[in-house]
Amino acid sequence: MDVFKESIAQRDKFRSAANKLLNHCFVLKKKEDTRNDYIFILQHREMFEEYFDLLGYELRINENSDVAGLVNYNGTGRYRLRKIETILLLILRLLYIEKKRELSTNDNIMVFSEDIHEKYQMLKIESKPNIDKTTFRDSIRLFKRFNIISNVDTDVTQSDSRIIIYPSVLFAVPGENINNMIEEISDRLNKYAGGGVDDEETDQDQAD
Repeated sequence: MDVFKESIAQRDKFRSAANKLLNHCFVLKKKEDTRNDYIFILQHREMFEEYFDLLGYELRINENSDVAGLVNYNGTGRYRLRKIETILLLILRLLYIEKKRELSTNDNIMVFSEDIHEKYQMLKIESKPNIDKTTFRDSIRLFKRFNIISNVDTDVTQSDSRIIIYPSVLFAVPGENINNMIEEISDRLNKYAGGGVDDEETDQDQAD
């Protein structure tokens, strides 16, 4: 860490990147406002690992997906999702995997709000067959805050509103290897199919 004592600019870059990891869960190379932070973290990986180890966090970097994130050693410092948010996060993850398989390039994965609603309606949840605008808007804002998605269009409640899903969605919920992900996510979504959805927090579906 002594190298940062000699350069205010380097220290400021370290502080900025560290705060983004702590406040937004994920830092991505694909996202314009975190690209430089991701590259800086990668270049100074050992220093970030040393710093966050003191705070009780493990720095994890997936260079295949260009995603950096933190995991708390003690399982604390995690955001508990409501059930509806968990369902939407799983749907986003499923859509990401499906779209990724369709693309032959490393382009951004973009879906429409309508795609998310259609996946949700397929669950046929009796107590909440559709997602109301407020819940949908708040959930999109939450996942955007954690650098899991970003919205291209301002009004996400419109059916043709475009939403970019980042590869960080693969790490927001623990999962198996890519070949088993669709089956695993479908099984988890089936837990909620036909049942009720309330504001109860989920124990295992959390974003680090």
